[in-house]
Amino acid sequence: MDHRLFDDVPYDYAAVAAPGAILFTAGACPLDAAGNVIGPGDPIAQAAAALENLTAVLHQHGAGPEHLVRTTIYVVGDRDDLVGVWEIIAAGLAPHRPPSTLLGVSALGYRDQLVEIDGIAALPA
Repeated sequence: MDHRLFDDVPYDYAAVAAPGAILFTAGACPLDAAGNVIGPGDPIAQAAAALENLTAVLHQHGAGPEHLVRTTIYVVGDRDDLVGVWEIIAAGLAPHRPPSTLLGVSALGYRDQLVEIDGIAALPA
């Protein structure tokens, strides 16, 4: 069966992790160093903060965004909020395009939290 996938998507459909260690991150939240939610009510500011926190975790383990092989992005809001958050995440990871799932959810763990990102990375040798 010759099944064609839609080509004009802003992510790769799959990634192959090289043999070696794989890093599974917890959801990166838009929290500052004191544990306060950054940008209450602003999903765009929260997307940038959550991506910055995810990147910090990757760096702590000797990796960077280019090592991500999968992300899941959770957004409280409507479709326009999801699209706006996706644009921030995609731009922040560019030119890397890990396979990703973008989900609209009704609530996240911290009061005023609108965005969370988790990732899976293949650690460099």
